Amino acid sequence: MDMKPSKADRKKYDIDFAGDLNFGLGMEDEVIDMFKGKKIEVKSEKGMWQRTGNIAVEYESWGKPSGINATESDFWFHNLCINGDIYATLVFKTETLRKIVDSLDFVKTVSGGDHNASKMYLVNIKKLFSSDVIKAYKGVAEMQQENKSEKGG
Repeated sequence: MDMKPSKADRKKYDIDFAGDLNFGLGMEDEVIDMFKGKKIEVKSEKGMWQRTGNIAVEYESWGKPSGINATESDFWFHNLCINGDIYATLVFKTETLRKIVDSLDFVKTVSGGDHNASKMYLVNIKKLFSSDVIKAYKGVAEMQQENKSEKGG
């Protein structure tokens, strides 16, 4: 059985098969490029995320910037583990995650790590993908684009 939509279906539902295919192929290339010559930061949540719905994003340790505020990585991988196995991995451009954390309207922080010397943002996983966060991120991105345009670059 042929699973491709017919020309009539594409027209009826305004499906742009060629455009969608090109977009998908472009995104595949972006994922491949993530690993070519890029620096990656990998963090893993062992189990607390399952009970709280939060991930912890470190930003300070021993009074100095660390984690998201210090990494030079291009991408931030955040593993969600269950019983030592990776259940899923959230992948962000590091700069994007910084913008998201900066744009959150409510941020809870906790201490942890050795001697409780590290400070971490608790970020609710559902909130990361909420329309409010997406709108705030888009607003930040649009302002940055406008600033680039005004500066001529």
